Amino acid sequence: MWIGSPVRGAMRIAAYAALTLPLMPVQLAANLLGLRGVSRWLPVYYHSAVCVLLGLKVEVIGKPSQAVPTLFVANHVSYLDIEVLSSLVPVSFVAKSEVATWPFFKWLAKLQRSVFVERRVGATRASREDMLRRLDVGDNLMLFAEGTSTDGTRVLPFRSALLAAAELRRGGRPIVVQPVCISYRRLDGIPMGRYWRPLFTWFGDMELARHLWQAVCLGEASITVVFGACTDFDEHGDRKKLTEHCFRQVSHFLQQLNRGRPIDDKPATELQKA
Repeated sequence: MWIGSPVRGAMRIAAYAALTLPLMPVQLAANLLGLRGVSRWLPVYYHSAVCVLLGLKVEVIGKPSQAVPTLFVANHVSYLDIEVLSSLVPVSFVAKSEVATWPFFKWLAKLQRSVFVERRVGATRASREDMLRRLDVGDNLMLFAEGTSTDGTRVLPFRSALLAAAELRRGGRPIVVQPVCISYRRLDGIPMGRYWRPLFTWFGDMELARHLWQAVCLGEASITVVFGACTDFDEHGDRKKLTEHCFRQVSHFLQQLNRGRPIDDKPATELQKA
């Protein structure tokens, strides 16, 4: 079933192109010239404007880490996550290698200096080294630790191999790790629920172009992002324990959001007993 306004969709795409195309060479020049302030913060302002153009209303619970660098560990439900999360923090994404082959979007990912991760066996070490280099020079990274996108109803187990970069130490201290949860909750003020959420969440074998066109034709989507308590490798002493902590925090936040309950920040030990 098709819903939404094609006129609205066409206007949004035109506005998106008018904003994006002129800024692409500006971001490229900032990257090539090493203008770190511009290359870090221009995407934040750009994605904030894109959220307005696409009718994405973002609510934030908690505070994003101000430490540089920070490894943000999030769930993943849609390509729109990029717009939403990038509007809140200056960050580069850890993306699957397939994104580097997508028409047009690959250039946007490269301009934001994404780290592309190979999922084949034996490539994890090289991906880890790329992430370590970026963190070591002070770049924030956003990691989708499930390794794929979901329908936004639940969080898949996080892959501990992807959090290997959390073992990095700078100046003798571990880097900051912050769990992040994103949830698509309402359409024009009406709760989406399991049935309507896939209008915005993109997963499985959904066709990207058709799904994107449907999404831009719809009304205003309300999205909630929860920034959990910061932690680090030393607090847990083990990569798998750190991964499990982040998973439990993000999963707990998503369950509360989907049920319409107030957010609380229980320690992982309490979540495990619940």
